[in-house]
Amino acid sequence: MFHQDDGSSSVTSSPLQMFPMMSASPGLGGSPHTWLEELKSEERGLYLIHLLLTCANHVATGSLENANIALDHISYLASPDGDTMQRIASYFTEALAERILKTWPGLYKALNSTRLVTITEEIIVRRMFFEFFPFLKVAFVITNQAIIEAMEGEKMVHIIDLNAAEPAQWRALLQDLSARPEGPPHLRITGVHQQKELLDQMAHVLTEEAEKLDIPFQFNPVVSKLENLNIEQLRVKTGEALAISAVLRLHSLLAANDEPRLKSPLGPKNANGLSLPHRAVLGTLGDLLEKDFVNNHNGYNNSSSYDTASSSPRSPSAAAKIDGFLNSLWGLSPKVMLVTEQDSNHNGSSLMERLSESLHYYAALFDCLETTLPRTSVERMKVEKMFFGEEIKNIIACEGFERKERHEKLEKWTQRLQLAGFGNLPLSYYALLQARRLLQGYSCEGYKIKDENGGVIICWQDKPLFSVSAWKCRR
Repeated sequence: MFHQDDGSSSVTSSPLQMFPMMSASPGLGGSPHTWLEELKSEERGLYLIHLLLTCANHVATGSLENANIALDHISYLASPDGDTMQRIASYFTEALAERILKTWPGLYKALNSTRLVTITEEIIVRRMFFEFFPFLKVAFVITNQAIIEAMEGEKMVHIIDLNAAEPAQWRALLQDLSARPEGPPHLRITGVHQQKELLDQMAHVLTEEAEKLDIPFQFNPVVSKLENLNIEQLRVKTGEALAISAVLRLHSLLAANDEPRLKSPLGPKNANGLSLPHRAVLGTLGDLLEKDFVNNHNGYNNSSSYDTASSSPRSPSAAAKIDGFLNSLWGLSPKVMLVTEQDSNHNGSSLMERLSESLHYYAALFDCLETTLPRTSVERMKVEKMFFGEEIKNIIACEGFERKERHEKLEKWTQRLQLAGFGNLPLSYYALLQARRLLQGYSCEGYKIKDENGGVIICWQDKPLFSVSAWKCRR
């Protein structure tokens, strides 16, 4: 029963205590599934967190039979169209299951051999993310204002967009440049993206807008993954004033050959199937997420030969790739470079660390959608599955070069950029004023902006989600 103890809720004689004693099989010795389905929303959320962490611990230690039992229990609580915790648990469960499947490469390849996501669907889902959340809009407003300020008086302007997926940003910039007192510059935009269709769409939209505004304009498409980009393809010319925009892209260059050495898929099974804590101090869902579930005294093993990478996330190959790329950008002598990144540490070497961090992060993003769209919304489910769900899967299920979603905090990016020869460029009062006004236009009051480490952090409530920072070459 729940009772107050020094202002916090706790559980005694909870069903959680019964987990280890219960049969894993629904047909034997009384199933736990009946009371699982009768749990209230808050209790259900708390048990889902415990089950996810327990399952991840079994996956991390190679105890896959026990992980399978945990996944079975979770399936009775999670739902892609339920409340926030049920929805997020669905995608973390899918990610953990995929990680298990990858220990049988043949089975994994066979199950995914006919998987097909069209480029049109990807474009639609990206557009939904842009529309439903203010994060990219805020980043674009800040980026554009910093570019306008840096390019004052310049007649030849070249912008390199390292993630050319959204034409709305540059269409707005064209409109701002057309209103310059000294008249618009000659503008050239180089867009880098691996999907030619997105670049073709951007070229069409921007060329049409530039003609309408009578601005001399060129679009240079570069079809390439960022890690394969040849700097020569950017065609930077002498006499141009250069700006660089990197939106949610640089973290992919942190991918390295740091795959853990895996044990046999058939790990040892303990007698009880699941080993969950016998007593938990429970408050709200947020309170529980704030607790450190991945330390050893809670029973979660954070160091095992199965889960530990053979090299750290800052392995020589990863460091050389990102440092070399940033050095190359510095060599282009941009007047300003804007960097937007997810502000969370999803690049830990252990699965348990990444799961704990990403559970906090995506719970906040799913909570944003809870206040924006109804639970029955098809658009909401698409964003959750095809955008957030795919990111979660990459963070949890993938390792080595395949793990691209290696998000890190602004302080880490600050260190890297400074080492590459960049100096922080403070964002102007007017840029921040525009960003805050944009957020005020949203119906819910949970979005916040705060100054930190020379940039800005966009938060949901007090949870940091995205960072935007401006940089200039230090000579």
